[in-house]
Amino acid sequence: MQTQAIPLKGATRFIILSELIIPFILLILGVLLGLYQVLARAGIIKSPDILGINYYQGLTLHGVINAVVFTTFFAVAFGNAIMLHQLRRPLKEGVQWASWVLMVGGTLMAAWAMLTGRATVLYTFYLPMVAHWTFYVGATLLLIGSILPYFLDWIPNTLAWRRENPNAKLPLAVLGNLINFTLWFLIILPLATTVLFQMLPLSLGLIQETNVLVSRTLFWFFGHALVYFWLLPSYIMLYTMLPKLAGGKLYSDPAARLAFLLFLLFSIPVGLHHQYTEGGLSSGWKLWHAFLTFMVALPSFITAFTVAASLEHAGRNNGAQGLFGWMSKLPYWNKEGDRWLFAYFISGLILFLFGGITGIVNASYNMNLVVHNTAWIVGHFHTTVGGLVTLSFLGMTLFLIAKLRGVEVKAKGLALAAPYLWMIGFVIFEIALSITGLQGAPRRSNLGISYLDPSQSHLYRGDWLFWSHIGAFGGMIAVIGFLAFTISLVGTLFAKPVRQPEVDFPIAEAVHEQPTPLVVNLRPWVTATLLLIVISYTYPLYESMTRGVLANAPGYRSEGNSLQPPQQPSEQTSLPK
Repeated sequence: MQTQAIPLKGATRFIILSELIIPFILLILGVLLGLYQVLARAGIIKSPDILGINYYQGLTLHGVINAVVFTTFFAVAFGNAIMLHQLRRPLKEGVQWASWVLMVGGTLMAAWAMLTGRATVLYTFYLPMVAHWTFYVGATLLLIGSILPYFLDWIPNTLAWRRENPNAKLPLAVLGNLINFTLWFLIILPLATTVLFQMLPLSLGLIQETNVLVSRTLFWFFGHALVYFWLLPSYIMLYTMLPKLAGGKLYSDPAARLAFLLFLLFSIPVGLHHQYTEGGLSSGWKLWHAFLTFMVALPSFITAFTVAASLEHAGRNNGAQGLFGWMSKLPYWNKEGDRWLFAYFISGLILFLFGGITGIVNASYNMNLVVHNTAWIVGHFHTTVGGLVTLSFLGMTLFLIAKLRGVEVKAKGLALAAPYLWMIGFVIFEIALSITGLQGAPRRSNLGISYLDPSQSHLYRGDWLFWSHIGAFGGMIAVIGFLAFTISLVGTLFAKPVRQPEVDFPIAEAVHEQPTPLVVNLRPWVTATLLLIVISYTYPLYESMTRGVLANAPGYRSEGNSLQPPQQPSEQTSLPK
């Protein structure tokens, strides 16, 4: 079903625009801090601090801004635009304003805590490190604000649309968005539990000790499924927009729907694969989560086939001949209309190939022990979240800002070069960090000044030097790409409008359209998801509560840009490895 552009003015336009612009401003800081960290790891920057921000404080800001704030704001803005465009029903401005206030207010609170050194607890902020209470309250407000549109706007509008169109299938983009925020709600619950009942009371001094293993298990209940919350908006774009931008059609609408539903089913009960080295949890349950992690590859394989078939269809529509001739007929460098957006999707897909391969290693029960907490993980992370997710989000941010302002994208040459520079930079970065990771280089360390300095003989590792410098070189190329994108975005943001502001998307038709009953009804899939979560997490949480060790976590508060050790540890204090 083809839909036309929707003229958009007033509060709804402002809300969606600001949900794109505010996190991008913070993202600039996050990217610059990422560059600082890769240069520090390579020993190129000799000072442990930059602009008064130390390595671990910068790492916290980099991770939280890039991986939580930017992605959450974008998912809400993109979801608002998709629901508005596909359902043809106005958003509820009262709900949207409440969401906006909570998200912006929460982000400012958490940002204050991190910038002042009161929340140097890293992106993985589980116990025993404890931040200032404003960090936890701010994060909670951000999460609550992000889920309000799902419950109070999108679901009511979907139900109203269903009543008006009883025989029509739900638009694919709407289904993907609802599944993504169903996933988001389910994984917020365990995070809220550890934040509200462990972290916040510790930060306020209401309790003195708590179970660290419970905190880590609840965090990873949320922490890995979060990856799919980032990824599913990208998949919506790959299924609904990429085929049309390439000049063809989506190969299979039912396959796309099945992929979304399988992500909902398998993406949550996989968190224990982050805890393979954790004491107190049974090996059998870790192995079960490893198996479910591999099951997440099913929707990824379906997507790989469907997207490749859609691109081949487009290439042959464009006149391709031969077995692989279609690859040369895709619009890799096309400034016509909105086709520049194709470059962001295809570059992200190439990076995602590296992320998928290294992710299989991470999920493997035995091979994980080789790469656990090494630079390998950093390389992997930057080709998944920093690859397809970031590039598709950046491209769609530029696309939506141009539509909502009623302007043409400015400096299209720079906008087209940006994803390719980013892709080349991160391919180099990933290869370099994978090699140093296999050599044993740590995942997180501000000791680059030492382990790459021969004068520090007890820490010096000369075999890491070459590839650490190569990784820094790749990071600099990626930042140059980001600079090119920023120039285009700023030019677009301040350009003079030439048409009416609108919400519009290049939605592709499908070659195979008729869905089967299996992929139409969401309710049994949600039921199966809840059942699988209960099976997979009931006993591990019981083990965490009975085998976890109480820790005097308040002693590890982050204050004044440094982590302070316990002042007066109790006899019970014993931190697990």
